[in-house]
Amino acid sequence: MALSQLYLSFILLVLSYKAISTSDHHTNGLKSLHFSLFQHETINKTGFIIVNGVAGPGISQTTTPFGTLFAFQDPLTLTPNLNSKVVGTAEGTSVTSGLDGLQSISIAKITLNVKRHKGSISVVGGTHNIKPSDHPVVGGTEDFLFVQGYVTSSPVNLTGLTVTYRIEFHLFWPPYSNFR
Repeated sequence: MALSQLYLSFILLVLSYKAISTSDHHTNGLKSLHFSLFQHETINKTGFIIVNGVAGPGISQTTTPFGTLFAFQDPLTLTPNLNSKVVGTAEGTSVTSGLDGLQSISIAKITLNVKRHKGSISVVGGTHNIKPSDHPVVGGTEDFLFVQGYVTSSPVNLTGLTVTYRIEFHLFWPPYSNFR
């Protein structure tokens, strides 16, 4: 029994190492970091509807009525499994801006502790609930000070009480930053 637990721990360690792939090379004078995490949002636990929108599509795993204000504080993990290691938090708000209930305007602060980097980045942009969406990075703190780039959010699992999104980070630092 103990040997199988040790083997499972080793496999999880290898998988978590592969989940954060980085590139510290220079590209046009910019240092970069690229990795993926998984966001888990559970309705009425980590994500809440604050204001219901107007009549239109009903509330489901993928839609909310036009004008719905939603607030969230979701864990970010190394793998799509909610029980994997938590290495960050995505917190913010979104307002349903599509009459079809599938699109929203999102604002988020993503706090991270990954691959020798700790701090937060801020993103703003349009989100499509069932398609990949790019969000520009508009700021950062600590190790992410002066960071530029974008974050891509893609649905992984939209069924059940908890929905899961893959969050891909494409971050770049200008030459004058203190990037390590």
